[in-house]
Amino acid sequence: MKIIALMEFIDEKIDHYSLNHSQDELPILKKINRETHSKVLMPRMLSGHMQGNFLMMISKMIEPTNILEIGTYTGYSAICLAQGLNEKGKLITIDINEELENMVRSFFSEAKLDSKIEYKIGNALNIIPELKLGFDLVFIDADKKNYSNYYDLVFDKVNTGGYIIADNVLWSGRVLDSKMDIDTKAIDDFNKKIHADKRVEQMLLPLRDGLMIIRKK
Repeated sequence: MKIIALMEFIDEKIDHYSLNHSQDELPILKKINRETHSKVLMPRMLSGHMQGNFLMMISKMIEPTNILEIGTYTGYSAICLAQGLNEKGKLITIDINEELENMVRSFFSEAKLDSKIEYKIGNALNIIPELKLGFDLVFIDADKKNYSNYYDLVFDKVNTGGYIIADNVLWSGRVLDSKMDIDTKAIDDFNKKIHADKRVEQMLLPLRDGLMIIRKK
């Protein structure tokens, strides 16, 4: 199978048209986008304008009190998700890469979200069990081999009617390969697991690299 490069699932002109008729990036998000591409390895890991707008819209629809993000990277998606928090809302974001901490904290500060975002550095597999909150929205965008583990760890912490969104579930089209590497197999297994889970409603949305939208019944 021919792999689709750089997660380009739709025509580039259609993509540009869609962006041109969508809400503009916030200035801080433009800055994160620019600095991630100029200073950080693997900038394609950034959520980006289209997906960021989607996450922001979903969060504003839900108006969550508590959000959990697994995988902060440079903070783009956290800032998008935080836009929908209610007045008493809080977002906890976890990342294992301490090298980006100063950059990310500066972005959160510039976005005036210091009081809304709790940024934890460490292994999410160890941190999640210690969290005592119930979450209205969870965003999973970390190491692919642990997607199923993250799902299992957060499930009981998600409020009834709450949402879990998992990124990269199409994995640049590699989920269609007949022979899969370890990460691709983990993503494919995760997708099958969610589809078979009778405790939730779900849809796999082919936006960017694929988003699995999961609602807890």
